[in-house]
Amino acid sequence: MIELTEIRAAADRIAPYVLRTPTVPSPGLSELLGVPVTAKLEVLQRTGSFKARGATNRLLQLGDADRGAGVVAVSGGNHGIAVAVMAGELGVKATVVMPRTAPEHARQAATAAGATVRVTDDMPAAFALTAALRADGLVAVHPFDDPAVLAGQGTVGLELADDAGDLTDVLVSIGGGGLIAGIAAALRELRPGVRVWGVETEGAQAMSAALAAGGPIDVELSSMVSTLSAPRVSQLTYDHAAALVTDVLVVSDADAVRGTLEIADRAKVWTEPAAGCLLPAARRVLDRVGPQARLGLVLCGGNATTASLGLGG
Repeated sequence: MIELTEIRAAADRIAPYVLRTPTVPSPGLSELLGVPVTAKLEVLQRTGSFKARGATNRLLQLGDADRGAGVVAVSGGNHGIAVAVMAGELGVKATVVMPRTAPEHARQAATAAGATVRVTDDMPAAFALTAALRADGLVAVHPFDDPAVLAGQGTVGLELADDAGDLTDVLVSIGGGGLIAGIAAALRELRPGVRVWGVETEGAQAMSAALAAGGPIDVELSSMVSTLSAPRVSQLTYDHAAALVTDVLVVSDADAVRGTLEIADRAKVWTEPAAGCLLPAARRVLDRVGPQARLGLVLCGGNATTASLGLGG
């Protein structure tokens, strides 16, 4: 389990490279949901998502030999962008492996940052190619199965604990589980009374399936939300979720997209469906915990285009 000391060390390490993103009350979402809502705006983070935190923490701990060998990352979009951009800044050669379902703008962003981008038919094939490249000598920067990455993501929880008012419930999207694991580990120590809820989309239910099975299992992916589409959570992230997360809620792709549009309308913030899914889940949390709740929503990323949501543009 990740300790608070590791998260604090990560915060110090990455501070020159990433942003301390705003943690702000949202009058619009508070009015919509009928309870106080605080938004953590990782949409404003470098590379457009929280992924810059974990990637930077991992890259900064590479030894000289690993830096010389170069790194490889598998990604549905945001992790690949983060590794490409931060590796470029730190002078490390990067290869990013993405499935064809990854957004075209994510591939373009990784390429523009100087990374070599390899495209596979699907996410399981992307993980397989990454394993082969790792066997050839590249150093993996895993999107979630790495304590250094989890500690980096946990800095979001540090900032929430420092900057948010009194919260009763924090909602966090889950792909492979790195973000929620890091945040839950930080809040366990700093805000022990806060409940942490995970949110997935139908067809990208790796964590809820693992919790039902008693451990990580492979899942079939069908969600259009590529940034949440991990084919399997890791033992590391599963252990954190099983111990620290109140529950994992699953919403439809359509509700996730509607959540994106509602957040844009009410909070005046553009998110991707991986963050939009929090809004329908928040309504279900309120049904369970009651109207005295004070919610924190981690708006994890904003790397979606209107075209990718079928809105033209």
